[in-house]
Order: sequence, then structure tokens, then C-alpha cells
Amino acid sequence: MAQLLVLVIDQEEQAWDILSAWERVGVPGVTLIDSTGSQHSHDLTRDDLPFVVSLRAVLEQREKRTQLLFSVIEDDNICEQAVRAVLQLLPDFEQGHRGIMFTQPIARVWGYLSAKAT
Repeated sequence: MAQLLVLVIDQEEQAWDILSAWERVGVPGVTLIDSTGSQHSHDLTRDDLPFVVSLRAVLEQREKRTQLLFSVIEDDNICEQAVRAVLQLLPDFEQGHRGIMFTQPIARVWGYLSAKAT
């Protein structure tokens, strides 16, 4: 079954290295989107905020530029190789606060030219 591999990273400079690595292992195509996420902080206590504050105002102060990469991958082996490539390029990724990576099974796809179809 095809998988949707999704990767969000806060290390913008690494996006092109990841794209190259995914191409080398056979990922058929990748979409890259500049995105914005909220920066997480271990200490959420703030004494500089007014008593009543909007969530949007807090989030605006803590926005962080991120890169969203995703691909539909039919071959489980290629998907695993793509995941390993990310973990090799970003060895501290699993320590947290570096981004998120996950797969999601895809039951049906439209507008996708399968490598098997060519």
C-alpha cells in the first residue's frame, strides 16, 4: 500500500540535502512548502504579558519558519530508506523540538503517475 511520508523540519538549510537524499534512494517526487509553526518553549511562564492576552498575539511572537516536505511512496523499502536518510542527515532529530516525521497509509490516489505505470 502506498504511504504518504511527511516531514516538517525547522532546519531550513537541510531541506535541499534531504531532497537530494530522497532522490538518491528512489523517492518518486517530493513537494516542498515553506511553512510556519509555533516554536515550543519548555518554560511557558511569562511575566511580560498582560493579564488578558489573545492566543494569536502569543503565537505571533513565537512563530518559527519550517519546511514541509511530503511524498507519496508506493514501495515500503524506499519509504524506509527515505526515513533512514533523514535520521542520518539530522542525527539529533529524535531528541525532540527539531520537527516531526510520519507516514500515513493511502488507500486511493488521483493524479499520481505510478512508477509501475511508465
